[in-house]
Amino acid sequence: MNKELIIRSSSEAVDFALLKDGRLIELHSEKEQDEFLVGDIFIAKVRKPVSGLNAAFINIGYEKDAFLHYHDLGPNVLSLLQYSKQIVGKKRKDYTLNNFQLEPQISKDGSISDVLKANQSIPVQIVKEPISTKGPRLSSELSLAGRFIVLVPFSDRVSISQKIDTNEEKKRLKKLVLSIKPKGFGVIVRTVAQNKNIGELEADLNYLLDRWKKMCERLPNAQHPSKILGELSKASSILRDVFNDTFTGIVVDNQDLMQEVKDYLKVIAPAKENIVRLYKHQDNPIFEKYNIERQIKTSFGKTVSMNKGAYLIIEHTEALHVIDVNSGNRSNKANNQEETALEVNLIAAAEVARQLRLRDMGGIIVVDFIDMSNPENRKKLYDFLKEEMSDDKAKHKILPPSKFGLIQITRQRVRPEVNIKTREEDPNNGNKEVEAPIVIIDKIKGDLERMVHTKSKVALHVHPFIAAYLTKGFPSLRFKWFMEHRKWIKIIPRDAFTYLHYKFTDSTGKKVKV
Repeated sequence: MNKELIIRSSSEAVDFALLKDGRLIELHSEKEQDEFLVGDIFIAKVRKPVSGLNAAFINIGYEKDAFLHYHDLGPNVLSLLQYSKQIVGKKRKDYTLNNFQLEPQISKDGSISDVLKANQSIPVQIVKEPISTKGPRLSSELSLAGRFIVLVPFSDRVSISQKIDTNEEKKRLKKLVLSIKPKGFGVIVRTVAQNKNIGELEADLNYLLDRWKKMCERLPNAQHPSKILGELSKASSILRDVFNDTFTGIVVDNQDLMQEVKDYLKVIAPAKENIVRLYKHQDNPIFEKYNIERQIKTSFGKTVSMNKGAYLIIEHTEALHVIDVNSGNRSNKANNQEETALEVNLIAAAEVARQLRLRDMGGIIVVDFIDMSNPENRKKLYDFLKEEMSDDKAKHKILPPSKFGLIQITRQRVRPEVNIKTREEDPNNGNKEVEAPIVIIDKIKGDLERMVHTKSKVALHVHPFIAAYLTKGFPSLRFKWFMEHRKWIKIIPRDAFTYLHYKFTDSTGKKVKV
């Protein structure tokens, strides 16, 4: 398996594309104006507590006040408030928690007005970026994420990722962490810490303690509101969260950014530093070279084509996302309808898992798979979907399929959904929009797969430019279709057709409905 991170830099943004065997599975962007990212820590002031919501609105400098619910205060918020007050008042120069006396924990069922007052100073961390008309969502239970562990101040708890397989490994990691954990700090051990030694864990811990110290040093002179600890750069944070030993390449089109990536890899995975390389062919943009632009155009529309003529239809409503699985009315070599349904559903499950990560869809997702009467097949689909989503870093829950083929998924959303416009202005009518011309070949290929097995002879009528593209070179796209379907497709240039207009006809010249 090839796993590559392709990084494109421009004056406005840095874009990150994660590829798995050449297929785009994640897309991220860091814009210069992104000042409120998940993980950023601010020193801010309470605008006003609202007892009816049991929450407070906080001014962190965003155009809309941020939202801090009582349940996001964290049990040790009084310790945080007392500690930050001592630092701001310059009564504390020691930034460890060795000699700090923890305050009592707050009640789980308390009231926001018992803890926070208007104009009170408080350190807060962004847990959900601004989405639509809503401001950021905050927590005052601060945490600092590293490669292998997450450091949680004002806590003594050690937690181990549930995704770590064996109890023996969990016990080993807990023992190692307890031997190096400083007083007053809790630790969450991440999944990637599996099989790591004490030296690697301690290096990560010291790095996080250094970040904590730098944050505390900024507090006494910080304005309200202001950022006192920023997340890592997007490149470093993505590497921290998704990088593992399976990565085979990181390609960057900017010298400075490449050096930044190499420097970070020296810290987290020195043996992998050599997989980073600079892309120098500026005459062919990096996203074009790796076929990312085409995949973006074909992956973000309402209809998403899959293998063997099947496709998804993705609809968005205010409350949820609905994904409909379609077989494309194709015929294949399956012995019966149940086998066909299972085959299409498994293809669709892999694409659904990819789409959720790619678009960063959150909330409630309902997937309408093709009905299957066999309970074993429904279980096979459910297990396969869980396996496909196992690499998804967002918290999610998948319910078993109903008898009608519906599977419900809840997925955490902490950032705005990736929504890329794939339709373009119609060259024949400026008041209309059409699908991007780049996807026309994929549409033709999908339609061909849906009907080629039902017709003895097939002719494709297209604009002359498209006809030339399909027949040029060796092997041409038409020849590849012949090798795949063992059927020669006659291509007929039609001067009267617009660029995006095409149709299939059978041996009698009648139009084939796809």
